[in-house]
Amino acid sequence: MFDPINFRSEVTWQRTNAHSDSKEWSAVSDRLLYYVKDARERYTWNSPHLAHSDEYLRNKYRYRDPDGRVYRLDNMTSPNPRPNMMYEWKGHACPAMGWRYERATMERLDAEGRIWYPDSTDKRPQLKRYLDEMAGTLATNVWTDIAPINSQAKERLGYPTQKPLALLERILAASSNPGNVVLDPFCGCGTALVAAQKLDRQWIGIDVTYLSIAVMKARLKDSFGLADVEVIGQPTEVDGARAMLVGTGLEGQYQFQWWALDLIGAQPQGAAQKKGADRGIDGVISFSTGPRGEVGRALVSVKSGSVNSSQIRDLKGVLEREKAEIGLFVTLEEPSGPMQLEATTAGVYTSALSGRDYPRIQLLTIRELLEEHRRPNLPVLVLPAYQRAERVDKKAAEQGELFG
Repeated sequence: MFDPINFRSEVTWQRTNAHSDSKEWSAVSDRLLYYVKDARERYTWNSPHLAHSDEYLRNKYRYRDPDGRVYRLDNMTSPNPRPNMMYEWKGHACPAMGWRYERATMERLDAEGRIWYPDSTDKRPQLKRYLDEMAGTLATNVWTDIAPINSQAKERLGYPTQKPLALLERILAASSNPGNVVLDPFCGCGTALVAAQKLDRQWIGIDVTYLSIAVMKARLKDSFGLADVEVIGQPTEVDGARAMLVGTGLEGQYQFQWWALDLIGAQPQGAAQKKGADRGIDGVISFSTGPRGEVGRALVSVKSGSVNSSQIRDLKGVLEREKAEIGLFVTLEEPSGPMQLEATTAGVYTSALSGRDYPRIQLLTIRELLEEHRRPNLPVLVLPAYQRAERVDKKAAEQGELFG
């Protein structure tokens, strides 16, 4: 596929402005390499158009019909000799090269009110080109009109390599049609998948980290209401969860941690995001604690190795230090009786909203989460696990069967 013959173009996307402290040519762009599957066969290409600039509209579209439609005037004379187009039209002499249109077409345009007539037959009639029928300016291979994801952008999720949705929409709209399958083998936070869903494409997303998978699932749910996105390859039983840790070292522990946090809808914290000191907190879930929007936290500790009572005592200490309401201890191995007893000594958290009591420390095993579908016992959640994606203006629909 990536043979030189299949290379069609290179697009330059200006993703930021010049850096004021740069001591060399400031790097402000990314390169998009456009390949087709096989240039010797027919491939999809839908020419992308951009909205006209305000200056262009002011200079060109200066006329308005009585019904309010805006238009510009275009020449109706032929640029080349057209012997079969030589005729007089409503008192206007034939141009030297002939008209651009044959008589039948001129009659139709006239009947539709698409011809502008001057105040003298010594001048030429012109064609009305209506703004609402124009596709816009054809896009080039230099894109400066798509802003990057900055700290104030509404679509920002906090994912480090997130690309603007408009960028992926332009790419997919140009190179695919509704119903086609879009594959993103390194889909990160899922911008390509969101663009594909919005444009009525089928899609397949691939990523190796469970952090990305969790972000994508939350984003598709927030954007389209897709609550049950199928994820192929993640563990569905304890043996599968244990296999994540075999021969992968520290990276396997992080993958297990991200996956376990996603099982209970927790936002990764500390080491799960930056692989630094986690201060005893692997994840957090927020919930309402009061009638004026007060927010409480359930702090999560994930353990993939052997467990004991001292770890429960450590979690109790973390709750005191962080002044958090609830602690969740998620473990691959089954907790012992002394661990269960240690957890009960932490007491309960009483919700000021409902008056209900919730165990202050809760032990959750991977077996219970997978086989019994158990979930944390928490008050009403008020915040998503990840910064909520904007709702996309498109009727939510489950993706069709791709391989069936």
